[in-house]
Amino acid sequence: MGFRTFIDQLKKSNELTRITKPVSTEYEVASLIEALGEKPVFFENIKESNVPIVAGLVSSKDLIARAIGTAKDKLLPKLSSAIEKPFAPTLVEEAECQEVVEKNVDLTKLPIMRYTEKDGGKYIPSAVSIVKDPLFGSRNMCFHRLMLKDRNHFVARIVEERGTDTALKKAGGELDVAICIGNSTAVLLAAATSLPKGVDELGMANALETTELTKCKTIDLEVPKDCEFVLEGRITKERTMEGPFLDLTGTIDKIRQQPIIEIKCITHRENPIYQTILAGRNEHKFLMGMPKEPTIFNEVNKVCQCRDVYITPGGCSWLHAVVQIHKQNPDDGKKAIAAAFEGHKSLKHCVVVDDDINIYDPNDVEWAIATRFQADKNTVVLSNQPGSSLDPSGDLSEGKKATTAKAGLDATAPLTTTGKGFSKVDYVKVDLNKYL
Repeated sequence: MGFRTFIDQLKKSNELTRITKPVSTEYEVASLIEALGEKPVFFENIKESNVPIVAGLVSSKDLIARAIGTAKDKLLPKLSSAIEKPFAPTLVEEAECQEVVEKNVDLTKLPIMRYTEKDGGKYIPSAVSIVKDPLFGSRNMCFHRLMLKDRNHFVARIVEERGTDTALKKAGGELDVAICIGNSTAVLLAAATSLPKGVDELGMANALETTELTKCKTIDLEVPKDCEFVLEGRITKERTMEGPFLDLTGTIDKIRQQPIIEIKCITHRENPIYQTILAGRNEHKFLMGMPKEPTIFNEVNKVCQCRDVYITPGGCSWLHAVVQIHKQNPDDGKKAIAAAFEGHKSLKHCVVVDDDINIYDPNDVEWAIATRFQADKNTVVLSNQPGSSLDPSGDLSEGKKATTAKAGLDATAPLTTTGKGFSKVDYVKVDLNKYL
């Protein structure tokens, strides 16, 4: 369902906390979101802006599933299907996101927040950026954190060799960009998913739920018609220092030279709502990590029967995965490891387990490693691999793609065993009501 429809549903079910007292974008809003455990919250009275702030809409798998009209246990197959079968959105002329058009840009009127005392400035971590490949004309949608520079400029963290960076290089260093704030959960999930080159992430959003687009007012880009804000601008050749800022790992990312974005026009809904997330916390982790579960799932299913995938919070919801398979061949575990690394290029460590292991229980996964894994036989180690810029222990040399070492653990039981068995033995179940 749409952004506002979901907010209304949470209001009706009394799941949306409303804060009516005046609060500041300087640390206070972020601290309150954290204190509330990232549960859905609506700040009505912002000291520095006339625009209210909402947070916590994607802070659990249950909320995410409900927002796209499914159940939590159906989330993985629904995402998998949308990735495998995206379809083009419809283009419309009338759009809620263009009810108000502002050519006199003043970004300081937005409730852009400062989150921690380590922040290098005020940031937008929740915006979706849309660009077009200058050679093929295909759209790319993704997240770039944006540090406010002045009334009409941001500094954007653009990860090297990813979609926006490659399109920017093809364009000679300058490129139009549309920045959308206040999006449906379907759009957020699609923006966080890395699809093959040339495949439109907005097509994935449209496969999750109907996502109509509209043309921007000043640039040749299309955006979701019902988002709250669209900032129309251009990524320039000019660069300046960006950072520091809290990253997905919960650690502070370093300062870098990054491109400046000039905003030339702002369109928005009447009485717009500003959406934020907390960097390094649940919403950030679910948005970044969870869309990688179906891409791993799809790749593993090409080589063996994959039952489930979990990008673990202990692995920063990005670097670690547990993959559950139905083992039928002796080498299925190692095949699954290779496929998992293919399905998520930034994955650093992978554990493959049998389908009797609860992958959401770290104790059960550790039990599988303890009883079914031999380090000299069941480990796959890969050196000098493409890694993640989020991994502080990797090689993060400036100007090149991050590299790291990767390891996969095949913690599946042998198909034929000798000696002690590999299965847990349960006690006979009793009905306690008969005894207590």
